[in-house]
Amino acid sequence: MKTKRFLSVFFLALLLVGQLTVPAGAERVTDPDIQAKAALLVDQKTGAVVYSLNEHDELYPASLTKIMTCLLVLEAVDEGRLAMDQEITAAATAMEGLADDGSTAGIKVGETLTVEELLYCMMVVSANEACTILAEKVSGTVNSFVSAMNAKAHELGCENTHFMNPHGLHDSQHYTSAWDLYLITKAAMEYPMFMTICDTSSHTVPPTDVSEERQLHNTNYLISGWRSRGYLYGDAHGVKTGSHSQAGHCLVATAQKASVGFISVVLGAERVQLEDGTWWTYSFGETIKLYDWGFGNFAYQTVLKEDDVAGEAPVSLSSADYVTLRPAKTLELLLPKGVDMEELEKTIKLAADPVEAPIAEGDVLGTMTVSLNGEELAEVNLLAYTDVEASRLRIFWRDLKNFFSTAAAKIILAVVLVLAVILIGWKVLFSRRRYRYGRSVGGGRSRRGYRGGKKRR
Repeated sequence: MKTKRFLSVFFLALLLVGQLTVPAGAERVTDPDIQAKAALLVDQKTGAVVYSLNEHDELYPASLTKIMTCLLVLEAVDEGRLAMDQEITAAATAMEGLADDGSTAGIKVGETLTVEELLYCMMVVSANEACTILAEKVSGTVNSFVSAMNAKAHELGCENTHFMNPHGLHDSQHYTSAWDLYLITKAAMEYPMFMTICDTSSHTVPPTDVSEERQLHNTNYLISGWRSRGYLYGDAHGVKTGSHSQAGHCLVATAQKASVGFISVVLGAERVQLEDGTWWTYSFGETIKLYDWGFGNFAYQTVLKEDDVAGEAPVSLSSADYVTLRPAKTLELLLPKGVDMEELEKTIKLAADPVEAPIAEGDVLGTMTVSLNGEELAEVNLLAYTDVEASRLRIFWRDLKNFFSTAAAKIILAVVLVLAVILIGWKVLFSRRRYRYGRSVGGGRSRRGYRGGKKRR
């Protein structure tokens, strides 16, 4: 009997310990231990930040700078200032100030390449000379192009970015942040050609008047195993690598698995030699870690459907007391796989309370904010589910009340009251004067009249 009692208590204790050590919902997800100065993982569809580490710190981007350079070139093409098949001849000024040991595609002074081939040289093998050649063509001078880079960064909302050149060679005043690089990359991805170029593992540049055919192999080991093994990631696409001694090893990439997509940024990672003599570059390894963690722990869940009843709003000026609300769109959020939908907090904010009729179906009447553990995840407009007619009588009384609440109406009412007082006073005064001066002058009794006696003969 004592043994059975002991076992019962023992297993009960195990059960309680198990419940206490398994947190509910989103708390089950433990952040990855990322070895870098800064890192960022963003849901590509919604823009939700899934993971961040020092994302606003000002750091050296090295050749990640070329994402902005590519963006401005594609923007010029889109606006008709350049064409992808337009030929450009490399000027001597474009080769000035470039490091002898910097990334290059071997482009020579006087060599002619198309805009498209220069973009492949810049984004696939990170050719510094391709940046300055394109910069001069777009803006006339490299300095003018750099000014355009900084203006574009400001336009995109980058608050921790300042460029000094179009290629990313070190300058103490040339810096950006993981968050700003995300904003720049997101803008560049709006141009289909951007991902076509930077997601290319290898590219052949046709022979020119001074060079033979060139084979380019991408410096991004996630999509190209030509330079190094052990980093290929089947779900990765683009974007750009960057490295120098002051910046460390940096990488911006994207990955897509089924319906889930991420944009990642890793800055200031190290490259170390392992015990077996091989080298490990953390910018690639930590990016893979981020993707495995993101795909393993998060999935899209439908939080609201477009035809859901999301709440009610009180109504005035109508026989109806309220109008039903619905979301403006179906809302899907990337949430931890273990989260309980009941944990989501939904807060309604009405544009007016009450809402005045008439109301048309589809009118925006407020917003709903969805939060988890106090962190706002999304906001969606709330629409009227049906029409609500107004009552003419209630509108009349409302308008009458509003009229008499205006300053003009109050002045008119005051004037009327004053005139009424004056009129009443005048009447009172006039009546007194008539009573005093309107009586007969004689004041005696009349001598005529029936006296009630008999007539004398």
